Amino acid sequence: MGSLTGKIAVVTGASRGIGKGVAIALGEQGCTVYVTGRTTGDGERTIDTTARLVNEAGGEGRPIQCDHGDDADIAALFKHIGEEAGHIDILVNNVYKIPNPPAWGGGFWDHPIQVWDDQVGIGLRAHYVASWHAAALLFKSDAAAMINISSPGGQSYHFSASYGAGKAGLDRLTADMAIELEPKNVPAVVIYPGSVATEFIQDAAKQREMDLSQSQTPLLVGRAVAALLQSENLMARTGTIQWVEDLVEEFDLYDENGSRPTVKYADRAHQ
Repeated sequence: MGSLTGKIAVVTGASRGIGKGVAIALGEQGCTVYVTGRTTGDGERTIDTTARLVNEAGGEGRPIQCDHGDDADIAALFKHIGEEAGHIDILVNNVYKIPNPPAWGGGFWDHPIQVWDDQVGIGLRAHYVASWHAAALLFKSDAAAMINISSPGGQSYHFSASYGAGKAGLDRLTADMAIELEPKNVPAVVIYPGSVATEFIQDAAKQREMDLSQSQTPLLVGRAVAALLQSENLMARTGTIQWVEDLVEEFDLYDENGSRPTVKYADRAHQ
């Protein structure tokens, strides 16, 4: 493996969940990580707290408040990073908005139309906008990479119709971006986590009696991303979907408790 020490990374939507795990894992590898999101302060689920945990992990966390539903905010984010860092080595498009109330079950007709804007607008369009602004900074790196956090919901039913549409769209967007980025020598890869015990899922588990014993932790997902970024010939994987459970086995990864889930998605179809 190579080293990520000193690399400039941007992780969108990193105040909690998978984004937080990825940011901390990149911190473990010595990255400077720009942590974006809307929530600030000393609470458990804020960009400031994530940045502090990046520092404690061995990296340098730099929180920047950004509403990824606002194009002007996204533009200002990358303008700031460009002026401060000059380039980006790693872009992790992760930000996602969980509808309130969550679109969990039922028919699409049962959910407010706003659910589409939440899940596809933030979970897909915002990635396109962030990538558009980040491109020029990625091209200034000697070895840049784009990682897009998707879901098995891009291939099979999970949660809602709008959720699946957003994830399938992100998979296709990444595949096509990979074609356009290849002449620039910038790989673009999709990450498929399995069941992840994010704060949202943990909160839901208390009400639904869900068994999370075999769930991935956000940090395990992050460590899979970090290992992938250090792998030889990442360009050979550009445009592909990489399952976290496969990366865990390939790179012999463990979560913060020294364990890893052993149960795989029964309905998964490898690309």
